[in-house]
Amino acid sequence: MKVALLSVFDKNGIVELAKSLVGMGYQLLSTGATHKLLQDSNVPVTYISEVTEFPEIMDGRVKTLHPRIHGGILAKDTAEHRRELEQIGGRMIDLVVVNLYPFEAVSQDPQASPEQVIENIDIGGPTLLRAAAKNHVRVTVVCDPNDYDWVLERLKEGGLDQTERKKLAAKVFNHTAYYDTLVAQYLGCPAFSEKLTVALNKIADLRYGENPHQKAAFYQQVPPQTASIAQAEQLHGKALSYNNIYDAQAAWQLVSEFDEPCAVAVKHNNPCGLAVGDNLCEAYLKAYEGDPVSIFGGIVACNRKVDLRTAKAMSKIFLEVIIAPEFSEEALAVLTKKANLRLLKLAPAASAELDWKKVSGGFLVQEADSVDLDRNQLKVVTNREPSDQEWEDLFFGWKVVKYVKSNAIVLCRDKQLIGVGAGQMNRVQSVRLSIEQAGDKATGAALASDAFFPFADSIELAAAQGVTVVIQPGGSIRDQEVIDACNRHGIAMVFTGIRHFRH
Repeated sequence: MKVALLSVFDKNGIVELAKSLVGMGYQLLSTGATHKLLQDSNVPVTYISEVTEFPEIMDGRVKTLHPRIHGGILAKDTAEHRRELEQIGGRMIDLVVVNLYPFEAVSQDPQASPEQVIENIDIGGPTLLRAAAKNHVRVTVVCDPNDYDWVLERLKEGGLDQTERKKLAAKVFNHTAYYDTLVAQYLGCPAFSEKLTVALNKIADLRYGENPHQKAAFYQQVPPQTASIAQAEQLHGKALSYNNIYDAQAAWQLVSEFDEPCAVAVKHNNPCGLAVGDNLCEAYLKAYEGDPVSIFGGIVACNRKVDLRTAKAMSKIFLEVIIAPEFSEEALAVLTKKANLRLLKLAPAASAELDWKKVSGGFLVQEADSVDLDRNQLKVVTNREPSDQEWEDLFFGWKVVKYVKSNAIVLCRDKQLIGVGAGQMNRVQSVRLSIEQAGDKATGAALASDAFFPFADSIELAAAQGVTVVIQPGGSIRDQEVIDACNRHGIAMVFTGIRHFRH
């Protein structure tokens, strides 16, 4: 007679599974609440203590950690192992069905006490699973109730083959690694420790990745470190694409930088329109006017409720996604007429998550670029000081340039983004692109650069277009040449001492 060990916290489907196993001639072993449920359901089952000849102790903390149980699971199908198992009064166990205490849910429950969380760290369950998974050559192991049906079908057909048992074993080790990672994070595993694991939970399979020939999925980090695009509530529209999600994250992070009513338009992960205003509609219209060409097909993020007036303005062009903390009923009535427009509900929030970048064979991990400017730490290096209005535009531009791909240059005026130079291999080309986009609006504008100017040529270009004030980190060996160029043209310039590369 084959033996199956059943010990589960999630009882969904376990009675039906147990009855089927009994019908196939299995002897069932079980523990605690699982045993009681099966017994109450009139399923023949043997209590684990009858096998170990030891009671469950310490409030159930110790019940399956016994040589007769683990010997029965880990024994190879050899005469020597069978003899040793018989000598200690054990039997071969052929099937192990275990799922774990709900540590993930309890640890994320704000009402749970530290004692409750610790009690939900499963010890016996992972040990049973790992033992069975190690011995998958002989033992079938199941940790997911979603696998009950197909495993039963294969058992009825004569049993699982080696490939199928190996697949289930791999699933177990993946599951226990995820579980242990959550425990380590709860206990405070340092972010930059020598060994680092991350727990990810799949939110959705995506239609494709950046391009149609690339397979993709969307995963959320668990537990969520801060608010994120992964927690957005989709109110309308077709499923988000890989590029939608990636660009929506950039737009939402940038709009979260501003306290005033703000609208941000992002295209290919760079802001192409951004402004603040007295109200959201004004901010959106200013953002649109900053680059009415690039915003088409873009992602728009807002930090205020989208009202009817703003919705009507947005509905005049094709947008892929709109993100906002709320949408009025009237706004929804307008925007949901566009079947393909995705509407995401997500409030603005500062993010301090670690930044991960994949490289071949590994990851680069760094802290978030969340440093703020301190007016008292800034250094005016030119003869002319910025005016009050110019100071406002400098701070505005500095927030924006942090979210533009390097080499990054932005032009802004009256808290409106009017020119962007992004992702160029040299800084002067980024300046050229930004002033070409701004055109006549560049006169009187503020220029923000994510890193220092290696030469004065960028200043000469900006001055010729009428730029009056510059903010940059400083630190070049040719800083004095750049300062001298600003002084010749009456440009005020501020050094931050902070660089904002974004690759």
